[in-house]
Amino acid sequence: MVKFVDVDNMARWIQREGVEKIITGMVSYLEKDYSEWERFDLIPRVASHTPFGVIELMPTSNGEEYSFKYVNGHPSNPARGFQTVTAYGMLADVDNGYPTFLSEMTLLTALRTAAVSSMVAKKLARPDSKTMAMIGAGSQAEFQALGFRGNLGIEDIRIYDVDPEALEKVRRNLEPLGFNITVCSTTEEAVEGADIITTCTADKAQNQILGTQHVKPGVHINAVGGDCPGKTELVEGILDMSTVFVELPEQTRIEGEIQQKPDDYEVVEFWKVITGKEKGRSSDEEITLFDSVGFAINDFSALRYLRDDVAGTELETDIDLIANPEDPKDLFSLVAEVPSLV
Repeated sequence: MVKFVDVDNMARWIQREGVEKIITGMVSYLEKDYSEWERFDLIPRVASHTPFGVIELMPTSNGEEYSFKYVNGHPSNPARGFQTVTAYGMLADVDNGYPTFLSEMTLLTALRTAAVSSMVAKKLARPDSKTMAMIGAGSQAEFQALGFRGNLGIEDIRIYDVDPEALEKVRRNLEPLGFNITVCSTTEEAVEGADIITTCTADKAQNQILGTQHVKPGVHINAVGGDCPGKTELVEGILDMSTVFVELPEQTRIEGEIQQKPDDYEVVEFWKVITGKEKGRSSDEEITLFDSVGFAINDFSALRYLRDDVAGTELETDIDLIANPEDPKDLFSLVAEVPSLV
């Protein structure tokens, strides 16, 4: 039997534990796995692009456990009544190849994306950061806010989106949780006085939602929305102003903000900051930029955290996923007709 967490139980787990607590706990798993980065299979995700969006598989293994995530990204979906992103994922035992854990990952990916953003910001943002500007009020906004409060203490959020209903949605969801929300009418207004700028929009295009005039010395930029070829959010000049940190360069050069730059454009692999091989922020005036596209190790960490936290509870169920004949060499025995006794 394979342990399974479905959508209802995922929602129950999140409601029981709380988004902020889960994201904070997930960061410890991420930091451990990033500290062992060189043990992992570093495989850029396998993507199938269409005019409508992208479907991706994201595999990795640390030699003991294997994981993959299936995920789509279809920016036009909400207008048709569907979500932009859906996902599920699995863990397996490398020793025998058997899957051990299966889970929905639409909700889990939202948690892990915020966990990765806040893990990185702990190392790259100025320690005295108090205010975050958020450009984009979509599905990720509330998770990002809670992740940054849980890991950096950020409670002042200045937010802008072209969709007034999305802005109202974020204000309605976050103000009761104790955040100080300032709804802004322009990007310029949102970034005023911000120590951290998070960009997270869904449009699959080379947009310029953040310009050089919006970026002041000492700010940390958490660029989340650029995650596939032809999809960016930042003016190229911001890259020239910043020290850029990435997950896997081979993947980010195809999908991230740095797709705007030549292949030899210099970046810092974030795992090296975790291990001390590279430094993070070097001064209060430095502009740091996390070019986040999402990588399979992030999902590996999230799946392990979920599995460990729900183990032995009513939130996990068993599914009969693997055909398992009594004689492992006789698979046909499961389908052979039993002779009639008549």
